[in-house]
Order: sequence, then C-alpha cells, then structure tokens
Amino acid sequence: MKTNGARRIVGAMFAVAIATCATYANAQTREMPNDASMQSQPAPAASNRNANRSDSAIVRDVRRAFTRTTNLNSANIRVESRHGIVTLSGTVPRQSQIAQAGNAARSVRGVRSVHNRLTVRRRANQ
Repeated sequence: MKTNGARRIVGAMFAVAIATCATYANAQTREMPNDASMQSQPAPAASNRNANRSDSAIVRDVRRAFTRTTNLNSANIRVESRHGIVTLSGTVPRQSQIAQAGNAARSVRGVRSVHNRLTVRRRANQ
C-alpha cells in the first residue's frame, strides 16, 4: 500500500512538472515575434526611456558616475548637457583620465553623445 501511495505522489509531481514546463514554454513562444520584420525593429521602450531624461538629471548622473570611477579626479571637470548631448570641459591631472571621464559619461542613461574637451592640467612649476 505504501508503494501505491508513493507512486501517486510521484505521478502527481511529474504531472505538475510537465504542466509547469509546458506553461513556461508557451509563455516563451508568445513573447518572441514570429514575423521577421518584427525582429528588425528597435525596441520602443529603449528610445522612450532615454528621451524622457532631463538635462539636469543627466548632469547629476554623470557627476555620480565620475565619483564611482576609480582613479578619476573630477574636481576640475565641468559637465553640461543639452538634449542628451553631454559636453565635458576642464582639466584632469593625467591623460588616461580623459578617456575615463568620457566612458563614465557615455555609460549614463539618456546620454546620446559626449563631446570630450578635457585637457591635461599642467603643473605650475614647469
């Protein structure tokens, strides 16, 4: 009798697993477009998400990205944004920090392009 009860439990678990897999597979096929023309269109959510960012929010987030960037001295970097186009101006202590600042700015959501006008700061006693 115990064997029969165990078989029922195992059978029920198997049935639930099959039903779960079938539901998951069905959900997966519904999300994927079947038409080839649908696959080539850009996702509207990505373009709308970036278009709604204000320039002040972008400037704020670029400055935050600078603080999270290791070995970047952003004390003399000026950040401006106009319609998602970010301009970096000012000076940094080392040449490598110019690229670091540009990459950090590009990583911010809503930034369409970056004009990197940073220069290397010269020491006063040279």
